[in-house]
Amino acid sequence: MQQSLIMAVVVSSLLFSPVRLFTSFRVQLAVLRRITCLRVSSQRRCTSDTSTSSDDHLSPGLQKYKDLQNYFKKRLKAAYRRFSSTQDHSVVCGHHHVYFIEGDGIYRMDKSRRDPEQVLNLEQVPGGEDKTGPERGERFHWAVQRIRLSPQEKHLAATLKSNHREEPRCVVVRLAREKSPLDPSNIILTLDNVFSFEWATDEVMFYTSLEGLRCNSVFRLDMTLSGSRITTVYEEKQPDVFVEVALSRDRRILSINCNSRTSSEVLLIDTTKNSLVPRLVQPRQQDLLYHVEHWRGLLIILANTGLGQEYQVVQAPLSEPSMLSWVSLSTPDPGNVVKDMDIVGDYCMLVARTPANELVLTVVPLMHPKKAYTLPLPSWACAIETKKPGLADKLEALEILISSPVYPPVPYCLYPEDGLLLSQSEDGFSPENQDNNTITRLQACSQDGTLVPLTLFSAVPVEGLRPAPLLVHVYGAYGRDLCMDFCPEKRLLLEQGWVLAYCHVRGGAEQGLSWQRQAREDRKEKGVEDLYTCLQHLFSLGVSSPSLTALTACSAGAVPVGALCNRHPHMMRAVTLQAPFLDVLGTMEDPSLPLTMEDREEWGDPVANQKHRLSIASYCPLHNITPQCYPSMLLTAYRGDARIPLTGVLKYTQRLKEAVHTHFTTNPKQEQKSAPNIILNIQPGLSHFGPEDFELMMEEEALNLAFLYKELSLEPPRHKRKRK
Repeated sequence: MQQSLIMAVVVSSLLFSPVRLFTSFRVQLAVLRRITCLRVSSQRRCTSDTSTSSDDHLSPGLQKYKDLQNYFKKRLKAAYRRFSSTQDHSVVCGHHHVYFIEGDGIYRMDKSRRDPEQVLNLEQVPGGEDKTGPERGERFHWAVQRIRLSPQEKHLAATLKSNHREEPRCVVVRLAREKSPLDPSNIILTLDNVFSFEWATDEVMFYTSLEGLRCNSVFRLDMTLSGSRITTVYEEKQPDVFVEVALSRDRRILSINCNSRTSSEVLLIDTTKNSLVPRLVQPRQQDLLYHVEHWRGLLIILANTGLGQEYQVVQAPLSEPSMLSWVSLSTPDPGNVVKDMDIVGDYCMLVARTPANELVLTVVPLMHPKKAYTLPLPSWACAIETKKPGLADKLEALEILISSPVYPPVPYCLYPEDGLLLSQSEDGFSPENQDNNTITRLQACSQDGTLVPLTLFSAVPVEGLRPAPLLVHVYGAYGRDLCMDFCPEKRLLLEQGWVLAYCHVRGGAEQGLSWQRQAREDRKEKGVEDLYTCLQHLFSLGVSSPSLTALTACSAGAVPVGALCNRHPHMMRAVTLQAPFLDVLGTMEDPSLPLTMEDREEWGDPVANQKHRLSIASYCPLHNITPQCYPSMLLTAYRGDARIPLTGVLKYTQRLKEAVHTHFTTNPKQEQKSAPNIILNIQPGLSHFGPEDFELMMEEEALNLAFLYKELSLEPPRHKRKRK
């Protein structure tokens, strides 16, 4: 029952363990929706007929990429079909039925029936008539985000996200057997703006409400014979605190998690008690982060009370949960940092990252914690997804999916009592046995001597990578790891000879909480230095060259990329940015923007702190543009994105174009060089994470590939014709 902010934006979050410790609400990327798109690429989505050709909203300058975009769209669709059978945890198990998502709704099957029955038809859900309806050229559709079953499978609740609404809509469905699933009366309640939600009993559901990107209230929904009743349970007063609810793995404890970027406060509700009254665990304390699970009347707590304020496992009695009762249970090995926690049976499972940036599993027997042991994961493992247990699932094993950006998820099952981690793939698939692709883990020495991890994917060893095109990924903010989940687009590039580099710069959390602290507020400069060092190190090893190098980033990852482009534009040929955060100074100066107050803990307060102001002004991408030859850039922004103000992206693009024009007009000798293409692609919609619709997502990804190939002067890959 831990912090689970990642579950808000990821369609497949209903399948996950409630723990995702290092995810910030502002910068969560909907990357895991790609796994859902793998499933639905050949299915019909629940859409309206409001769509028009994508040509209708092509931005100026994009037409030159249109032919290549169409070509790559076909290649991408083929890649998604190729991986459409990729393993995931998309099945939700109840006591009597198995529930799953299809294109037009939620279905279920029991053991005695072969044909599935529909539980929720998305076309019956109101919403298409909203005044904030889809813009011209945009399809309207609902997508299922999360599913929760009540304890005895009497009700189902699901949150739905549309492409023209920032806030999710929650639908409560009656699952009584005597009712037809298609009977409209089965949808007994619709709630707007629901962020997180959990059933405490078959008649009581707790949920949080999202208002203006803030979530500060918890409500209780009581389902009665005469209807429903909603009461307020908790209200958070601090503006920088985000509130969500979660359920422990054994379903005994429901937690109200109140987290800022630097502190935590958790309240517990015992679902076995009639009163269902919240009780405080530990009052908020600056720089204290903690996450709570339940085991046999004890609280198992992951708290940053370890050496160097890193995470360790402690325990406390449920009856006396405050910090005074915390007793150390397990501390990670020296150099290792804890990334995730789960409780399975009588064992505590920890996902940890080693100093070599490799993932491992640590198993702590709760009866005998000194007998903890560590299991290595496959060398290619970069991401782990943990299955959320169903109502009838046994809790003696932990089901996980292991993947990397270029390797699709492979199912494994951990049996902690036996110390076994076994592949559950039907054909015994393991990436290292299927191809000759190489994963190389490197370290680059930054300016202050800090070793920065680098993960490299290539089709050949490092020694043969000089002529290969290079795509560099970076993030480095909010204590969030750089996303390394499977992505068919990355696999396609790898197969076409590209090198994929992932720079784990400071500001993220790859090396623990201290990794973020080293690049927060007036130390943000460290992330820019780390990125520069990583590129220099790659070139020194003979990996690619600046003329064949492109950088890509999303959201706050645009900050180190934009800063590097201002200082060393010669180090790369092209840049692609999605929903880019480029005006740090202007945003942090404006407290009226939705997330400025809480984000000042990350970037600093330029209004009240002159040191912070000088620091931000030194690297802010928008405020450091100078006349010079920049790399070509493709900036994709979303018109209704509330997290990243469009005005900042517009200002950046305009100033960049003006700087490039000034450079080439005042330096006649530069005329023989072709000027970079600065392209702003403004898309409709309110999402910060890109389109939910599969077709629109394919168009966007295909445009990115077309841009990279054209700007790096690469020939697109062609299918080899078979001889007749």
